[in-house]
Amino acid sequence: MTGRTHDLAAFTALNLFVATQQVPSMTLATAFVAFSANMIGGLGPDIDQTTGALWKRLRGGTILAKFISPILGGHRHISHSILGVVLFGVVSRFFLLLIQNVLIVDINIVWFSFMIGVLSHLFSDTFTHDGVPWLFPIPINFGIPPVKALRFHTGGIIEKGIVFPGLLLLNMYVFYTYHNHIIDFLRNSIR
Repeated sequence: MTGRTHDLAAFTALNLFVATQQVPSMTLATAFVAFSANMIGGLGPDIDQTTGALWKRLRGGTILAKFISPILGGHRHISHSILGVVLFGVVSRFFLLLIQNVLIVDINIVWFSFMIGVLSHLFSDTFTHDGVPWLFPIPINFGIPPVKALRFHTGGIIEKGIVFPGLLLLNMYVFYTYHNHIIDFLRNSIR
């Protein structure tokens, strides 16, 4: 999937969680940082790709990507697996613990939001033509549907014409269906 679709998928997953679950109270700063962490998490697994959207958004990212990508084995290897999810979780948690005295936000909420983004990336890539090696290092890519010919190609007409608009419609549906819960969350839970 393209970076833009991964951004929207991460937002959609976070939106669904906020709309359907009991979310703890947080400061406006925590909400902003959690949203930002969700967007970074949505692009995070593509750190193994030198042309990934996250690298393009960082100053000097394309140069750094040329060193990181080979270490991770190339695109859709370790960072697109359950092992990658665990590594993302551990490394991001460690990083947040290091900066918790500087960053005056609830790091648990920020970390959870980041992980929702990471999982949304892997889940959405499961529908693409190449699938995802969920059980890396076992060299089997899993995809939905199981027949590879029925999955869509990254940046193709199905992604741009059906998946992206479908995610937009899903967000509108969630806002429409759960608007009372979302408004209560915004009024009462963000201080």
